[in-house]
Amino acid sequence: MATFLYRLGRASFRRRWLVTGVWAAVLIAIGVGAIGLSGTLSNAFSIPGTESQQAIDHLKKTFPEAHIGGGTARVVLQAPEGQNLTTPGNQADIQQVVTALRDAPQVAAVTDPLQTQALSRDGRLALVQVSYAKQASELTDTDREALNAAAHSSDLHAEIGGDATQAAPETGIAEILGVAVAAVVLVITFGSLLAAGLPLLTALIGIGIGMSGLLVLSGLTELNSNTPVLALMIGLAVGIDYALFIVSRYRTELADGADHEEAAGRATGTAGSAVIFAGLTVIIALAGLTVVGIPFLGEMGLAAAATVVIAVLIALTLLPAVLGFTGDKIHGRLPGLRGGPKPGRASMGERWARFIGRHRTAVLTIAVAGVAVIAIPAASMQLGLPNDATAAPESSQHKAYELVSDGFGPGANGPLTVVVDTTGARDPQTALTTTATRISELDNVAVVMPPTPNSTGDTAILNVIPKTGPNDAATENLVANIRAAATGIHDTTGATIAVTGQTAANIDVSQKLSDAMLPYLALIVGLAFLLLMLVFRSVIVPLKATIGFLASVAATFGAVVAVFQWGWLTDLLGVEATGPIMSMLPILLIGVLFGLAMDYQVFLVTRMREEHVHGTPSREAVVTGFAHGARVVAAAALIMTSVFAGFLFAENSLIQSIGFALAVGVAVDAFVVRMTIVPALMSMLGKHAWWLPRWLDRLLPNVDVEGARLTRPDDSDPGESRERIPATV
Repeated sequence: MATFLYRLGRASFRRRWLVTGVWAAVLIAIGVGAIGLSGTLSNAFSIPGTESQQAIDHLKKTFPEAHIGGGTARVVLQAPEGQNLTTPGNQADIQQVVTALRDAPQVAAVTDPLQTQALSRDGRLALVQVSYAKQASELTDTDREALNAAAHSSDLHAEIGGDATQAAPETGIAEILGVAVAAVVLVITFGSLLAAGLPLLTALIGIGIGMSGLLVLSGLTELNSNTPVLALMIGLAVGIDYALFIVSRYRTELADGADHEEAAGRATGTAGSAVIFAGLTVIIALAGLTVVGIPFLGEMGLAAAATVVIAVLIALTLLPAVLGFTGDKIHGRLPGLRGGPKPGRASMGERWARFIGRHRTAVLTIAVAGVAVIAIPAASMQLGLPNDATAAPESSQHKAYELVSDGFGPGANGPLTVVVDTTGARDPQTALTTTATRISELDNVAVVMPPTPNSTGDTAILNVIPKTGPNDAATENLVANIRAAATGIHDTTGATIAVTGQTAANIDVSQKLSDAMLPYLALIVGLAFLLLMLVFRSVIVPLKATIGFLASVAATFGAVVAVFQWGWLTDLLGVEATGPIMSMLPILLIGVLFGLAMDYQVFLVTRMREEHVHGTPSREAVVTGFAHGARVVAAAALIMTSVFAGFLFAENSLIQSIGFALAVGVAVDAFVVRMTIVPALMSMLGKHAWWLPRWLDRLLPNVDVEGARLTRPDDSDPGESRERIPATV
């Protein structure tokens, strides 16, 4: 592989105008296609295979007027201090709000609290339920503004909750901040504006092609609006990382005396091999999201994997071509920035590697103990999906949740919808009565509302109000108990029941994600282990890479629980709300962090392997390889940590938790696991780190990722005669 990539790098460098023109044509063609063929991204959301989704699908066919599955809002109206809502004036205000809500766009149904008796015991609170024809994710800002205006159309105090109020979080500032931080780190790393600009340029070109491709695809098939989010984040991350690694190696080869074309070939042959295998691990992790069984997560994973493929291709072809235009300017230095150690002085990476080698046992013990301590809170992790209870304390959603809890009980914030299919019932009315009675006898049931049948009488809805809130474990147990009672109800009456509603759907999503966790983890870790064994021709190196990743994940989960569930350091970090950790975070974190962690593993250890293969003693190879790769990996990790940490400035606690988790995960994995624990273990194991059974060595193909078949610049050119070109263009 190294020889092939060497030739590819030299060919791209030599035919720089052709290669650059081809990529420019691809970018323009896909960009024009995106303008003319792009469709509308959908916010529709479904979890096929869950009971709650099956019940919603059933109601859409038999009871469409119920509007179950659409967005909902709870408007809480409060009388002024010392008054209640039974006075004629306040009742008129209630009617005014109800009328305004019914006239709001996309609203399908509004309950009148005076008719449904949805008044608190003290008479000061009224609860208005608003149902939308569309899912909450499909509502626009205009729809939400109309809801807010209607709720506040009277003199009564109003607070609004429900999923219809949850707008999609905006992250544009964080993305801009991330690119700015990346530029600063790259300039400091290389000491050159030109060298720093190349990774940004090629990464942005890759993002442009990837995002345009997704827009074209949206015109051919339905894509979820969340699909481009992960693709943009990962595409930018790996695009910078891969180009950073190759440019760094290119400058090293030039410093060792190679001419520009030879340096481009060697950088592509060695660093490019690492880029391919690092990219493959990321692709495995992202494409593996399809096994979770949640369509939009699979879409996100495949889209992000496609941008990684583009980033790899650009790094191996366009980047060497662009390097051909830079000439000697790639060596340029900004005043005051060296872009490396002083001549004759060991780099910080080399000094750190030698320190670890001398004190490997102590360093390993301290690092492992530190990771273990940070991971302790992970044992208390509670998973859930965001709702009004986890909103910021000063938000209208949270205030509405508290008012509803005080006036109607916590369960009124998350009613359960029981769908009763009486098609097979011997006596439909008796079936409904029996079902309501059985459910009312279960623990934690506050009230069972009278059944609402459809026009044909073969399906009815029972609204069940739990005594506890939607995030409470007792509510989850109630859902399980109702479903457990379904068999007995069917045997007695012939009716079939199912539980749905936002609370039940959230429980089902959390359970499905939990069930998919171990298969997903086994898939990506297993495939990546085989891939790393092929790359490093070792059993020990992939094993410790996998264990190190699991340690990083545990430490990250511990930090997330401590901050977002326990409330530690919330004032310092600007976190306003705490509660259960989002159910989707663990799988997303595992997928993204695994890909980035294996990037750093491959980048660092391939250089150690390269030195080892070229005859350097094992422990010295660890120092030399680490010294060459540490600066680049540290820069890449700083860029990613800063990019992700920028999401802490988001107003949405969900986005904050994702950004914090990824920032901590990258920092722990890069600086503690890959740059501390890994060199300590490699130094401790010595030549045994590269142990591979002979029978397995014969079975595995030799991909030569470390470039052992490449000769030094002053030797004969592998596979082709050398064609020297001027150093400057």
